[in-house]
Amino acid sequence: MRIMAIGDVVGSPGRDALRRWLKGAKRERDIEFCIVNGENIAAGSGLTPSLYEDLLQAGADAVTTGDHVYRKKDILPVFAGPNRLVRPANYGEAAAGAGWQIFESRSGFRIGVAQLSGRVFMTQAADNPFTTAERAVQALSRQTPIIVIDMHAEATSEKTALGWMLDGRVSFIFGTHTHIPTADERVLPKGTAYITDVGMTGPYDSVLGRDKDKVLKTFMTSMPATFDVAENDVRISGAIATVDTETGKATAIERFQVGIDR
Repeated sequence: MRIMAIGDVVGSPGRDALRRWLKGAKRERDIEFCIVNGENIAAGSGLTPSLYEDLLQAGADAVTTGDHVYRKKDILPVFAGPNRLVRPANYGEAAAGAGWQIFESRSGFRIGVAQLSGRVFMTQAADNPFTTAERAVQALSRQTPIIVIDMHAEATSEKTALGWMLDGRVSFIFGTHTHIPTADERVLPKGTAYITDVGMTGPYDSVLGRDKDKVLKTFMTSMPATFDVAENDVRISGAIATVDTETGKATAIERFQVGIDR
């Protein structure tokens, strides 16, 4: 099977691009299951119920989040009912939502999806992502050999270390959060597809999706400013892992970036 992961969707440019592209791309690329990181879709920070539904309507089969998961308080009731949201598992048991879930793919395969937050250079308090990963994998592997993890982290070292720790025990690890796609996609020796960061779905004529002139002014003057979401050079960025449905081992991984005319 082919599992697609799409990087952080930033604001309305990212949302609109995904709405126009994803369903057709899933058909053309024979995608069995698609995971979209949606934590930046609400004007660049957070997720609302209506925007979560937009992602599902666009073709997302599961929506991961990150350190901005609770930025919009109206998302909290969505976590209380049946949903396709996954928040960082190492935010603790008292946090709203689930850190891992089992989903059903297009053809009826069970797929476990978990998310972890890094701690290096991250401001949101979180438990140890590595010990939490052990718990998540143990729980999910009782139900399916196909497990995907979104590692939402700033530090490449944390992401790389998690890849080595879980090599052969999960199908696919992809990184999010930095909005910068990395060129290190590979299948690790024991069968885990890995990429440090799948990048951003949004405007690349920007600084991480934000108006570059306003960001530069703040860097130059040290004066605060509102960083509006940029608009131009919109791209969809992600990766696709090919996974054996019986063993859960990956056999291939490819990254992609597609420009979308507005």
